[in-house]
Amino acid sequence: MTKIGPLFDTNSDHSLQTRASFAEATRICARLHERGHVAYFAGGCVRDALLGREPKDFDVATDATPDRVREIFGKRKTLAFGASFGVIGVLPEKRTDDSWAKLDHIHPTEVATFRSDGEYSDGRRPDKVHYGDAKHDAQRRDFTINGLFFDPAEEKVIDYVGGQVDLAARRLRTIGAADQRFEEDKLRMLRAVRFATTLGFELDAATKAEIVHRADEIAVVSAERIGAEMRRIVVSIHAPRGLELLIECGLDRWILPELRFAEPSSLVNYLGHRQSLDFESSMALILYVIAENPASSPIGALVKQLSHQWRLSSEETRRITAAAKRWSIIADAQQRKWSVVQPTLVDRDAECVFHVAAAITCAKEMPQAGVDLCRKALAWPEEQLNPKPLLTGDMLRAAGHQPGPQFRTWLQAARDAQLDGQITTGEEALAMIE
Repeated sequence: MTKIGPLFDTNSDHSLQTRASFAEATRICARLHERGHVAYFAGGCVRDALLGREPKDFDVATDATPDRVREIFGKRKTLAFGASFGVIGVLPEKRTDDSWAKLDHIHPTEVATFRSDGEYSDGRRPDKVHYGDAKHDAQRRDFTINGLFFDPAEEKVIDYVGGQVDLAARRLRTIGAADQRFEEDKLRMLRAVRFATTLGFELDAATKAEIVHRADEIAVVSAERIGAEMRRIVVSIHAPRGLELLIECGLDRWILPELRFAEPSSLVNYLGHRQSLDFESSMALILYVIAENPASSPIGALVKQLSHQWRLSSEETRRITAAAKRWSIIADAQQRKWSVVQPTLVDRDAECVFHVAAAITCAKEMPQAGVDLCRKALAWPEEQLNPKPLLTGDMLRAAGHQPGPQFRTWLQAARDAQLDGQITTGEEALAMIE
């Protein structure tokens, strides 16, 4: 065990959500300890704290069985959402002060019983779990940096797997033999790439070699889980390296086959100019780079393929498609009629389209006049950016026109003339139609 002092300083600049999660995990560990049990912080929160990163969630590992955890905290204060795998959710305690009043919600803290796993017949989840101790629990986890525990009472890191050495070396390595870890759970191969990417670590040689050897086995993993891991890779500041690792490991053939059409230096260039690390604009830039290769499919076909392969939501698919199709409208805004530019700026996907346009124009060293114009326009008041139409269907009917297909044409013509400054009143709009 290594003593490192307080894992978390409650007077630090960490978010209110993180401080609340930390307080709850500390309370739960103290209660379990009072009742005669071992209880530690486990996994990612320990890793992130040792790296100086803000932990997102605090999970607790204990020798108390799920039934015992529910007995200690009460069935009304617990959720048995993972009881078959030894995981119980403990609901937050009501506070007498208003410390967390600004928080909309504090998630239940996951409390997992120390365990060792049985066979993994489906290559994803253990068929049976056996409760055990902290050492065996650490040894059944995926990577050394995720196999660390922290005792908040003693303020000590407990390391049975060499995770601290690998953190210091910025190396991602499986716990034990790589072939056994990946045989148990095929998704771990992609998770290895994800952790190496998001943390900026190097893949251990033996770990990487085993991924290369069995890369085709990733095909048994569901599209939803692959999509979830890829979203984290794509939004990382190290995304170009992560995509390169996919190719080096051979995983791209099953996850994004046309990635090999992308020029690595172009990925670095375009993603390096991102205005935002959101998934949709990042993905639109990646597909843009792929589509630049004449041997690739058109970008529309790439979006459709990706939507199926990663089970994208309809919103994600729509935003990526909008950015891919309309970025040039913003890039060339200064040379286009305002009636062409304005609909893109008031569209629900305007922000994503703008981010992609700004990144592409910077990466290609294109003139910035159009992007600058649209950046200013997006900050205008609503009534200036999207003024009320001068002509409506009611006005046409009042003027004696019979409703029909021509209404749509007339209304659009009047709207375009209004946006382009050719007319300024409803009377002028009617006169134009007449």
